[in-house]
Amino acid sequence: MFVTFLRFAENRTGAPDFMSAHNDWIARGFADGVFFCVGSLQAAAGGAILAHGESRDAYDARIAADPFVVQRVVTAETYEIDPKRTTPVLDFLKSAA
Repeated sequence: MFVTFLRFAENRTGAPDFMSAHNDWIARGFADGVFFCVGSLQAAAGGAILAHGESRDAYDARIAADPFVVQRVVTAETYEIDPKRTTPVLDFLKSAA
């Protein structure tokens, strides 16, 4: 499973110009069954993604294709987590990608 933090970067003011493309990119992540939660970091610091279901290389390529990343609106920092205990509803996270 992956947790990615998208923190605002040097082109933060360009966010409105790329918001539509960024939202389309998010929609593809959900449609592909990879994204499970996307939200904003509090204090307007950027965003976060909870994802699962593809290899690290494929996931890194997906993140690199985010228009916000491409346009340096945000920088991405991804952590890979190997879940050991979950609630029953999240047991699927313990399976290999």
